[in-house]
Amino acid sequence: MWQVSARCLCRASSRAWQKRLPWPGPCGPAAPRSRSPAWSSGTAPAQGLSSMAPSIRLSPATRSLFDEPLAIAVQGLGPRQQVTLRTSLRDETGELFQASARYQAGDDGELDLARCPALPGGSFSGLEPMGLLWALQPQKPFWRLVKRDVQSPFLLQLEVFEGHGQRPGRLLAQAQHERAFLRDGVRRVPVREGRIRATLFLPPGSGPFPGIIDLYGTGGGLPEYRACLLANHGFAVLALAFYSYEDLPKGMKEFHLEYFEEAVNYMLQHTQVKGPGIGLLGHSKGGDLCVSMASFLKGITATALINGSVANVGAVLHYKDITIPPLGVNLKRIKVSKSGIADIIDALNNPLEGPDQQSFIPLEKAECCFLFIVGQDDHNWKSEFFAVEGSKRLQAHGKEKPEIVCYPGAGHYIEPPFFPMCAASMHLLFGKPVMWGGEPKAHCEAQIDAWQQIQAFFHKHLTGKPSGTSSKL
Repeated sequence: MWQVSARCLCRASSRAWQKRLPWPGPCGPAAPRSRSPAWSSGTAPAQGLSSMAPSIRLSPATRSLFDEPLAIAVQGLGPRQQVTLRTSLRDETGELFQASARYQAGDDGELDLARCPALPGGSFSGLEPMGLLWALQPQKPFWRLVKRDVQSPFLLQLEVFEGHGQRPGRLLAQAQHERAFLRDGVRRVPVREGRIRATLFLPPGSGPFPGIIDLYGTGGGLPEYRACLLANHGFAVLALAFYSYEDLPKGMKEFHLEYFEEAVNYMLQHTQVKGPGIGLLGHSKGGDLCVSMASFLKGITATALINGSVANVGAVLHYKDITIPPLGVNLKRIKVSKSGIADIIDALNNPLEGPDQQSFIPLEKAECCFLFIVGQDDHNWKSEFFAVEGSKRLQAHGKEKPEIVCYPGAGHYIEPPFFPMCAASMHLLFGKPVMWGGEPKAHCEAQIDAWQQIQAFFHKHLTGKPSGTSSKL
């Protein structure tokens, strides 16, 4: 329906995170064995096995932050022994996520996922040191992994089984590892001031710190996990609820920008938030709300959108005497597969045509810099089209050209690193499962790189200093 006439900047995903780990060299008989001090024994052999039994070695040994790499190795195997590794994780509702991969140990009986490729037949194949995490998939259909209580870690179970059979062979070794969300010293502060319903995360120290407001999408509630992971990197981040939480409106019928203005002013006046302006980070519906905030409110210096829209979507938006209607929807354009999964990518009308032009947010009024993170396989809506049209509009009004970073093979839910890709789940507005798009490996790589891009963008525009973590592609 829509054509993208402008070419956006496309970057392949970075694997620089691998280079920062003290992992050994190539897999194979001639590979030298590396004994890096970062390796620690984080496991014990399975119950009933002798001390000479295989064991799992992890770095960090027992606990790591969710957005950080985890190095995995198995020692004590037989030469060239074939084994299956399996990871399991239960979310806070008790739903199980699992991934498995087939491997063959080296001639020395060592198996290091950083130098030994996974063989065909598992959840992934090839050299994927973090594959056992990003390939986790729910056992319950249409379920997405989210973290509800950031003060407790996810518990990751790792198991090593004998052989490559369809059913697990004999258990050779097992270990547990905590994947945490809050770095030591980060403060979690519930905020209930005026109408604001939010949680503020403050890094260790007295500050002040560059400030960011973080918004999620149509799921509602108060997701905190992205905000606290970002606070671990030195930002003061306000995770802001805007509907379906406590005494906020239950439905997504209309929003008043004055509520979001309260949150902006709260951050601008906070003694531990570095001025003179703050940043906005929004995904999906949270993205177009951030565009509206940047367009009408004062004190916004930088706005980053993850698969966001430059048209108002899903609800009427009010600010003072201004009303922006939602973009029109044509349900006849939804395609439903035989399995009952809806593809809604064509459902929205074109904001460049007819009455729907009134839904286009006047982002040319913004006095900030923009970053668009785009998954080119986003099936929720046409994120790349929105980014390109937003860029055209800004430049047509003499504003700075925004950064647009496109990721081939990435879907709608671009989360912090190592969250498994969600291919399809329930959509609250449509009331049925929808496909989000994405190819697991490419999506995982996009999440790693996008996380670096977002941090570098906010460091540059909120502190005037490079973060040192931005990948140059």
